[in-house]
Amino acid sequence: MTEENAGKKKGWFGRLKDGLKRSSSALSGGISDIFIKKKLDTATLEQLEDLLIMSDLGQAVSRAVCERLSKNRFDKEISSHEVQMALAAEVADMLRPVAKPLEIGADHTPHIILMVGVNGSGKTTTIGKLAKKFQNDGKSVMLAAGDTFRAAAIEQLQVWGARNNVPVITSKVGADAAGLAYDAIQRARAANTDVLMIDTAGRLQNKSHLMEELAKIIRVIKKQDSTAPHSTLLVLDATTGQNALIQAQVFQEVAHVSGLIMTKLDGTAKGGVLAAIAEKFGLPIHAIGVGEAVDDLQAFDPDEFSKMLVGLE
Repeated sequence: MTEENAGKKKGWFGRLKDGLKRSSSALSGGISDIFIKKKLDTATLEQLEDLLIMSDLGQAVSRAVCERLSKNRFDKEISSHEVQMALAAEVADMLRPVAKPLEIGADHTPHIILMVGVNGSGKTTTIGKLAKKFQNDGKSVMLAAGDTFRAAAIEQLQVWGARNNVPVITSKVGADAAGLAYDAIQRARAANTDVLMIDTAGRLQNKSHLMEELAKIIRVIKKQDSTAPHSTLLVLDATTGQNALIQAQVFQEVAHVSGLIMTKLDGTAKGGVLAAIAEKFGLPIHAIGVGEAVDDLQAFDPDEFSKMLVGLE
């Protein structure tokens, strides 16, 4: 690794660590308070489970951690550090099976990626970052501004297209998003493009309309290629905590999500929700983001994340 790349990696991990500091400080501080008497009993286990649930880890993860501790250390002395180690191990065990890179199939041209997520989740920015990564891998990319309801979303995607020097298929504000997807697939095929990413609108406050629009887009895509979309990626904002679970549930029902990308982990006290989502849905976590720059989207490392989450160096 070059000195420059080492610096970038250190900077990225540093921002992730800083972002998770509020989560880790609350967890490590709470654990220290609970285990001040250095003994694991029914009362301390109940307090620990409550703390973990309040930290957005979810009931299943919290219960599993307490059961692991109870099995091995009940009625024995235990340090807060040992509890942190057990928590990190449990979270890592839960996250490791879902930490998978996004793979672009060579048997599809284009490989069609449908991007879903609520407005403000960082979806459009994530598209731009992914476009750059695909280019770095030697793949040609095309973008489609399928969030036709917001002029700002169209403009933002055009900015990323210009920055990465990739074509962006657009239409007028309010135009039919499914029609735009159809045109984009036709153009991507004509240009022999490797990857086509289609942005979509996300408005959970009107679930029925969201379902109808996404369902229509998916029907149009499947008419062009019955195997598509080849990837349906849900972008989640880590700062929303338990709301991210609701979003995952809705979009999974609507669009049959194939993988997740979690953004804004550089400024959240709710990083534990990633473990809760992994436990409930079992969806691959392809990448996590810690900022606005292209290099701020990186592959997900469950072991590093788990250590940082609980305050271990």
